[in-house]
Amino acid sequence: MLLIFFLLWVIFNGQITLEIAIFGIIISILIYWFICKFMDWSPKKDLRIAKISGLLLQYAYVLLKEIFKANIATIKMIFTEKYEREPVLVSFETSIRSKALRVLLANSITITPGTITVSLEGNCYLVHCLDKDFSEGIENSVFVKLLEKMERAGEEHE
Repeated sequence: MLLIFFLLWVIFNGQITLEIAIFGIIISILIYWFICKFMDWSPKKDLRIAKISGLLLQYAYVLLKEIFKANIATIKMIFTEKYEREPVLVSFETSIRSKALRVLLANSITITPGTITVSLEGNCYLVHCLDKDFSEGIENSVFVKLLEKMERAGEEHE
C-alpha cells in the first residue's frame, strides 16, 4: 500500500525530482501510518494481498472472459426468435467464509449478462438466470473455484 501511495504521488505530480520524491515518501508514510492506526490495516494484510495478487489478476481475466462469453450467449438468445426462454431462480451455497470474497462472487454474477444475484444471506445465494442454460454449474463455477483458491492462499500466509 505504501508503494501504491508513492506511485500515485509521482503520477499526480507528472514529474520526478529529488524534492518531489522526498516529499512523496514522507506523505506516503504519513498516510500509511494513518491507515494502519485508524482503519484496521496492517503490513500483514499488504503481504497477504501481494501473495494473492497473481490470483486476483487471474480472476480479473476470467471475469472479463466470462462476461464476453455471456454477452455473446445473451445476444444469440435475444435475437433467436424460435428460442423459448425459461427464466429460473437458482439457490446455492458456497464454502467461502470471507465476506468480501462472497460479495465479490455476488457482484461477479450480477455483472455477467443473463444472471443477477437477487439475494446473498451468509453463504447462500439466490440468482435469477435469464434462461435455465445460464444456471448450469453456477454453484461450481470458475468464479467459485478461484475465490476458494484465493481464500486458501490468503489463510496460508496469515
